[in-house]
Amino acid sequence: MNIRSLTRGDGVVIGAAVLLFIASFLDLYSVDGAPDSADLPNLWGSGPVVLSVVLAGIIGAALVVASRSLPQMPKVAGLDLGQFGVAFTIFAAWSALGNIFDVMGGADNGSSANISISAGTGMILALIATLAMAAGAVATPLVPALKAALIPAPRPQAPQPYGAQPPTGYGYPGAQQPGPGQPFGGQPQPGQPQPGQPYGAQPQQAQAPQPPVSDFSPFWFAVPVPRPLFAEDGSQSTIAELAPGTWYLAVEQRGPSLVAQTQDGRRGVLQDTSGIQRG
Repeated sequence: MNIRSLTRGDGVVIGAAVLLFIASFLDLYSVDGAPDSADLPNLWGSGPVVLSVVLAGIIGAALVVASRSLPQMPKVAGLDLGQFGVAFTIFAAWSALGNIFDVMGGADNGSSANISISAGTGMILALIATLAMAAGAVATPLVPALKAALIPAPRPQAPQPYGAQPPTGYGYPGAQQPGPGQPFGGQPQPGQPQPGQPYGAQPQQAQAPQPPVSDFSPFWFAVPVPRPLFAEDGSQSTIAELAPGTWYLAVEQRGPSLVAQTQDGRRGVLQDTSGIQRG
């Protein structure tokens, strides 16, 4: 699971699931006139509330987050499990709304004994949590602000261009040390023979540097939304999926596309380069 692929909408869903779990240990209903020390049941004391609100909401949140953080999510009956997760969160919010109006599940709410029973703190918080969870699950693919990365990726160091030579100089491993007749840190004197050159021979002219083949330099980049990485042979087979919040290395440019390298060393073609963030 790639945590950096989580979005702000996923953070809303996770926070709502945590709030729902905390609310499940609070009072299911409240009784007017009952002392504060009265032992009232929590949400786990009601089977319908546990199944339709607590467990349905937590399972739905887990499916939604897992479907967006895993490279490939299994499907059931042709549907992505993330779609089942969204349905579970909506069902949990709908069930919580129904239990707010009928917290006793159709039983006598104490009207015969002039006792007023209403939804407790736990039930009210459960309704708020499931509504936020369902809203986050549904709106994340639609709202650009919720599709942004939850954990920003640290900026990597600038990569060294391919073919660049390491610095040379005195003291650097492999650097040429000053020879006889060459002062320390200076240029050889005119007319003095160089190492390996016969006495009296003319010094060779330095070759002009070759122009670079291409002005493209590798750079780090991140994608705003998950995008597929296709094989380099030109086929439409997907070899990986680039996730938001993770930095990838662009090693080559092919027209409007980029040849990208993942963290595990796989290379492929990123055809959609719109909106990428350069490191």
